[in-house]
Amino acid sequence: MVVVRDTAAHILTAVDRSLARRLPTIAGGLAGEILAEDAAYAALIEPAELRETILHNLRHATASMRARSADRPVDLSDATRTGRVRAEQGLPLASLQHAYRRGCRLLWQAMVETVREEDPGSLPDLLPCVGDLWDIVDLMTGAVADAYQKTESERLARDIERRNALFDVLLGGPGADLPAGGGAGLVAEASAFLGLAEHGRYAVAVVRSDGRGVESAHGGPRTDAFQVMWRIRADHEVGLITLGSGDLGDAVRALGVPGVRAGVSPVVGSPAELVRARWLAEIALQTCVAAGDEVVVLDQRLPAALVAAQSDLAERLRTVVLGPVLRLPRAERELLLATLTTWFDAGGSAQVAARALFCHRNTVLNRLRRIEELTGRSIGDPRQMVELALAVEAARR
Repeated sequence: MVVVRDTAAHILTAVDRSLARRLPTIAGGLAGEILAEDAAYAALIEPAELRETILHNLRHATASMRARSADRPVDLSDATRTGRVRAEQGLPLASLQHAYRRGCRLLWQAMVETVREEDPGSLPDLLPCVGDLWDIVDLMTGAVADAYQKTESERLARDIERRNALFDVLLGGPGADLPAGGGAGLVAEASAFLGLAEHGRYAVAVVRSDGRGVESAHGGPRTDAFQVMWRIRADHEVGLITLGSGDLGDAVRALGVPGVRAGVSPVVGSPAELVRARWLAEIALQTCVAAGDEVVVLDQRLPAALVAAQSDLAERLRTVVLGPVLRLPRAERELLLATLTTWFDAGGSAQVAARALFCHRNTVLNRLRRIEELTGRSIGDPRQMVELALAVEAARR
């Protein structure tokens, strides 16, 4: 094998100058074919740059064959650099590797033609070189692929990081405080990056999950009705809902899967309003008090949202209005609060509340009168009934 390689190296050295004169023509022809046949190359790479790159690679391949015949390692630094550059440019890896292989075939043809013209008798001794040439090309394409994939992973990580940062600008996430006078510009940049129109229909969902429902919530059908972009946090997720032809109910129904509790904001008309929409969605989520799966739209829970948004005042309301009830022994306290809550849920009907509580209607009325005596507030007075209803909502929390 050493003798064969020595002979091949001698042949390549003998025809080196003649072969070198052919390479610019080969590079120019291959560059033209690639640009005509591959839209990705045509869109991203200038003809002169592609031609020079191919010529450099052809020269490097012939030098690598001589190095291989002398048992020296093949220098792959150029292939690594090419992989990084083309990844940054966005050229598909398959296109890049195909160009390397086409260049290899054309280089081998040029070698054979050169030897046939200058020393036809040496042509059989050249044939073993084809294995070395393809080994070299495999090494080069492997180095290209490794560098390309590493660069693409780094670029993807940067894109994700930037996307998350701009997402936080729009929705007021951690570290998203806007500089004085620069908020509008950042919002515009974030909107453009995320593909959001200046005027549209948007909403925000804040989701907490027990782990069963997140994938289902993320994997729902994507239609013209809505699209959702998600931002994952340690203990919750935020969804930016872009509404199309449908209404907010389409997105709400898609979120209603096992294991998910979510609060959904009202619809807003521009990305600049999304910070407030996120806050409203968080308030809506706080109104989920029952265990289990629940999706709450803020506008359907405004009294409860009012209590949730003003925790200090809610605590004061609970203490002032229900204080005497809260100081009762636990069993009596819970019985009276459950009766009042059920009566509110029943729309003020003692009959309906009695059925839900498995007791007589008069029992419900007696408990309500007991609450009136303790709180000094009448369920027949609209203002005082509002106080009781809000205080009960505060007590639920």
